[in-house]
Amino acid sequence: MGSIKVRNPLLSKKLKRTETRLLIIDDNQIRYNQIRDLLTASEHHVQATLLDDLQNFEKQLNLNWDLVIFGRAYDLKYDQALSLIRLSKQPNLPLLLLKPNDYVADQYAHYVHKGIYDIVNLDNPDRFYIDIIRALSFSRLVQSQQQLMDELETAQTQAQSFVEDSHKAVAVIQEGIHLEANAEYLKLFGFKENDDVIGLPLLDLLQPKDLNDFKLRFKKLSQGQFDLGRFELDSQNTQVSTQNPLKIEFIPATEDDALQITIDIGSENSAHTSTSEKNLAKPNTYQLLKRTITKQPSDINALVIFSLASCAEEIFQVNWETFKSYFHELKAFLKEQTHAPLFQLESGVYVGLFQAESKAKLESKLIGLNSLTKPQLLTLKQDSYPLNLKIGYTILDNDIRDEAHFDQFIAQAFATTLPQSLPKPELDLSMPELQFSIQEPEIVVPSESLNINFSKPEVEIPTEILNEPAIIKALRTCLERGEIHLKYQQLYDKEDVNLYTYEVTSGFIFNNKWKDITQLRELAEDQELSIKLDRWILVESCKQLHNFIIQYPDAKLIVNLNKEVLLQDRTFPEFISKLITIIRSKQQYPLSLQFSADDVNQNIPDAQKAIAELHKNGAEVTLRDFGHSMFSETLLRQVDVNGLTLHKSLTEMLSSDKQCAELQEKITSYHEIKNVQIMLRELNDMTSFANAWNVDARFIQGDYFQKKLDHLIDVQDQ
Repeated sequence: MGSIKVRNPLLSKKLKRTETRLLIIDDNQIRYNQIRDLLTASEHHVQATLLDDLQNFEKQLNLNWDLVIFGRAYDLKYDQALSLIRLSKQPNLPLLLLKPNDYVADQYAHYVHKGIYDIVNLDNPDRFYIDIIRALSFSRLVQSQQQLMDELETAQTQAQSFVEDSHKAVAVIQEGIHLEANAEYLKLFGFKENDDVIGLPLLDLLQPKDLNDFKLRFKKLSQGQFDLGRFELDSQNTQVSTQNPLKIEFIPATEDDALQITIDIGSENSAHTSTSEKNLAKPNTYQLLKRTITKQPSDINALVIFSLASCAEEIFQVNWETFKSYFHELKAFLKEQTHAPLFQLESGVYVGLFQAESKAKLESKLIGLNSLTKPQLLTLKQDSYPLNLKIGYTILDNDIRDEAHFDQFIAQAFATTLPQSLPKPELDLSMPELQFSIQEPEIVVPSESLNINFSKPEVEIPTEILNEPAIIKALRTCLERGEIHLKYQQLYDKEDVNLYTYEVTSGFIFNNKWKDITQLRELAEDQELSIKLDRWILVESCKQLHNFIIQYPDAKLIVNLNKEVLLQDRTFPEFISKLITIIRSKQQYPLSLQFSADDVNQNIPDAQKAIAELHKNGAEVTLRDFGHSMFSETLLRQVDVNGLTLHKSLTEMLSSDKQCAELQEKITSYHEIKNVQIMLRELNDMTSFANAWNVDARFIQGDYFQKKLDHLIDVQDQ
């Protein structure tokens, strides 16, 4: 009896039939040749590029690749390369790491957790080849999946177009033969059934007077020259029920090598039909939503409706281009703020799909969206315009059966406001006396139950203050209305430990412009208002954190505050202690308070005492805008801080290799003085974000990774 040879499907010739595109990061030409020769010897057609520097890597990420193989590089680290890949147009591109000299087998899980697809060893060529093939198969699978999803989306769009154009005569042609046709097409050429036209040559029906011209045009259309697809044709077919010339348009169809032909029949009812059919935008939204749910299924789903609560008059007084841009930027704003699939229902109305692993986590996401209902700004070129949103939701407790059922869900979402945080014990934000005696804070101690009143505190604000700047009056009004904006920006942790750390900044809208509260010089003249603001900011941000840790228990905040609350508010440490209790985080230090390095430097004795008290009450303290002063190192020696956010002038040193080396020297000197965590902020492009990996700053932050958002969200899980 003969034996049966079973072959691993991974080793089939399918992968050899297409070009293998390898991006190899290494400083060794020999290893590059070895990898390329190993694959070519197995009959792979290989396109490989070798590089060992950041600049070239940035350029190459604009191209399409199958695999990245990382060995050694001049100024590029493997985890740096991983972060840049995740932010590129191929976020799922596999990266294989050539076995490091100091590699220990126990580290394998650590490397995989950080994003490495696999560890490969050139010392064992047979095993290396199998590992490459396995990674290549995965890469091709991901690419095929993306291609199929793109094709499906195209098919959906074309199908919808087919419906919208049903007042026209439409058919699908392949190699000059009819595959299908709509009712108008059948009627145009005198057919009763679809089967009557299927299989007939296109020429038999069109019967063009100028046959040679049509054949030449059709050949070019079959080759993809669709700029020739719209034209008029004189037909000799006596069965045609409309007048010559026929208005014809050819476009690509979903089937391979197929074309769609559309003929404007010019019926009396075309205008009515067109309007009726084009009002079927919702079914298209319904189909796209169903496809998205199929692509990424979840047991818990919610539909969230975003619409305009009101529209400022100036929107209707601008020019047409600005008016259009306003509604275009609205979707961009929502996409940026939610990181959720969005679909347009009507002009200025969008539905988002929100998913989670549990009902509690989904509710946490929905509660976080409440911050978007505050007055917002849309920036168009150099000007800003008001934006006021109405947000509603509904839980998808069962499958959406059809379009009518979809409309019911939409109506329910439009009428249902977002869930709110559960009532929790109120924190008293009344102004403490500005004296250096420790007072008992006026804060209600929370019970051991989760029934904590975190309702928005009332702030007593004087109605009239003589000679007060207009911007301060506006700030008081915003505080009274609860319209102070808190902006959350996620930090990137190079060590992949503190993934859910967010910096909190605050601001408000004044004369259609954004004003950063920590940069507001006029506020320095009003200590009382400054302290009230900081207390309000802390309570509101801690409410967000309390809600967010339902999704991410390891989350923590770095909150930017002004000096008055540190130096003048003597009940502040106890206030922080109560806040930390209410947050109910499992983290040892869920809250880090960040103050200006200049402010602390000017008040070192008082700051030292205040910082010591904050430490006793469970808070970390960090300094922002650190390092630009000649006294920076002296300050670091004198105050007990946990972290430093470097001044933007130091961040700008990342622009050149020479300055980057100087920055590293500064950071090294800070680490020698004290064991502190260092953050680089305002990294708003790929170059600065990438160069930040070449210095020993653990945390990096900026718009390139995540822009400042109005609520907490994890972009790394999106």
